[in-house]
Amino acid sequence: MKEFAYERPTDVRDALIAADGGARYLGGGTNLVDLMKEGVEAPTRLVDVRRLPLAGVSEAPDGGLVIGATTTNSDLAAHPEVRRRYPALSQAVLAGASGQLRNMATVGGNLLQRTRCAYFTAQVCNKRVPGTGCPAIAGEHHNHAILGWTRSCVATHPSDMAVAMLAFDAVVRYVTLDGPGEIPLAEFYPPVGDTPHRETALPPGALITAVALPGRAVSPRSRYRKVRERASYAFATVSIAAGLDLDEGSVRIALGGVASRPWRARTAEAFLLDAPLTPEAFRAAADAELAAAEPLPGNGYKVRLAGNLIETVLKELQP
Repeated sequence: MKEFAYERPTDVRDALIAADGGARYLGGGTNLVDLMKEGVEAPTRLVDVRRLPLAGVSEAPDGGLVIGATTTNSDLAAHPEVRRRYPALSQAVLAGASGQLRNMATVGGNLLQRTRCAYFTAQVCNKRVPGTGCPAIAGEHHNHAILGWTRSCVATHPSDMAVAMLAFDAVVRYVTLDGPGEIPLAEFYPPVGDTPHRETALPPGALITAVALPGRAVSPRSRYRKVRERASYAFATVSIAAGLDLDEGSVRIALGGVASRPWRARTAEAFLLDAPLTPEAFRAAADAELAAAEPLPGNGYKVRLAGNLIETVLKELQP
């Protein structure tokens, strides 16, 4: 591991000043430290943000919640108002990693974890050295993307939390030395295009301070379901966060494990706005969403799996 400096500021502005060109913010370190050990990441300085006053879950004026960036995954999943208003988010967090990692990992760090596959850590690829190719396309790709991928990268985004937050129209708040800003999570992760190494829309040096869940997205009837290759500590093969509000006639669907970023199923949602909420309509909505899928030779099964998950979870959410 390359030598690096370490700072532990207690003030947000001090953290921003310390985070110059070669620095990285350190929350729980559950992704960054692993990548440093493997030689993928080599920051000149780590700026530990855990002493900053950014933890906790608070009420928002619109009836939503504001989640501090250094809130641990465990605290987020256990928070009574998260469980009551956005149960799919609590379920998604509990489906990720292990209890020990959830006790360390932070909300901001979870959203910033690298989109990656085995080739990313084992050898050179476009995400590490642009222009070197994507070895997964011709190699092992059974758990790779079926939507939105390009020849530059077919890795899938690993976060369970981000899938649920996307379904709930979350907004990421951040600050730079120029002042605060915010980005809807729907715009936080750029399309992979031909720049897979560019993984977020954050400005350089920005520090995530919180994630806001709007009151209009409160969805007590919501669920997160994750299919994976083993019972714990595995990324999703396919996952879904869905919410159903029959009084308002709203449907929320986001998928994980199918693209380089959490995937909002807008086509399926739009289909169901104009259709009765029946099992047949759920199947048709899933088929409409997945009509754009482009599976590789080894991962076509994901198309059927994703369709079955959409249909099954929406049936479960019906009263």
